[in-house]
Amino acid sequence: SRPDIVLTNHTSMESVFIQLSDDGASDFHDMSPLMLVLVFQTDQGIKNLPVEEADRLASTDPDYSIRDLYNAISNGNFPSWTLYIQVMTFEQAENWQWNPFDLTKVWPHKDFPLIPVGRLVLNRNPINYFAEVEQLAFDPSNMPPGIEPSPDKMLQGRLFSYPDTHRHRLGANYLQLSVNCPYRTRVANYQRDGPMCMFDNQGGAPNYFPNSFSAPDTQLRFVESKCKVSPDVARYNSADDDNVTQVRTFFTQVLNEAERERLCQNMAGHIKGAQLFIQKRAVQNLMAVHPDYGTRIQTLLDKYNTEGKKVENILISLAHILVHPKKFGEKISLRNC
Repeated sequence: SRPDIVLTNHTSMESVFIQLSDDGASDFHDMSPLMLVLVFQTDQGIKNLPVEEADRLASTDPDYSIRDLYNAISNGNFPSWTLYIQVMTFEQAENWQWNPFDLTKVWPHKDFPLIPVGRLVLNRNPINYFAEVEQLAFDPSNMPPGIEPSPDKMLQGRLFSYPDTHRHRLGANYLQLSVNCPYRTRVANYQRDGPMCMFDNQGGAPNYFPNSFSAPDTQLRFVESKCKVSPDVARYNSADDDNVTQVRTFFTQVLNEAERERLCQNMAGHIKGAQLFIQKRAVQNLMAVHPDYGTRIQTLLDKYNTEGKKVENILISLAHILVHPKKFGEKISLRNC
């Protein structure tokens, strides 16, 4: 029947030729492991809020972004993000100038170009926010076979902390909730009893491993790959690592002049309330990134500190007047102030 279908229908001719040629019988897949970084980039473009407007909205309209997202989806303007991967071999990771698993670093696109692999589209709003959002239990340790975690310390901590948090927040049977349960299969683990047990409690299967009866068993075909660790494993201080080169590149090459100015204003505004010796130390660290960066911050801090000193002197004078009103020739009440 197959020859009758494929050889009497010209529409399938090309696929049949490719399938029956050498290309249709590849000898072996290259199973060399690779390091991947997943990068989601918005398809809507980037638009940012001035820090003053962000502060105002945080206090007056905290649902600003949620409402914008909800309305966009409701109106059919489905937001989307393109998913890219960056690929690094184990040999490249071994010899790279930075620790590739340091989440404060990025993999430069010129060395590890972005490869598009798909899109994430939000095409409907939750019907019931509690059931579909607040009961969600994402788990980075729940990985498909063939995908394994990197030595990233932040990720390693999340592998065990997320399931623990879900058990505390949603109960021991959180995987049975419809928004979390396995797709096209059933929950199969060693968890029994507890609140929100929604099905048959996995029958009479034991809740311990290993056992001589029936329960989920280890699937040897899904064992984790071997890895080597080099050099010596020990606790060490990474403060002397190169922590400024990528920041300098961001400041000088990624940001334009207006963005650099806003960054400096935000940074100075963030540390202006700190004690002077802390401000001095912060400026020294910022000078290491780029002299212009540190100089701009110091100029803004000098301005803020001068203004703050004037306000402080005014408040001290008012305090003296309130404490000793007769000394200043008139009686001043707190109400009048």
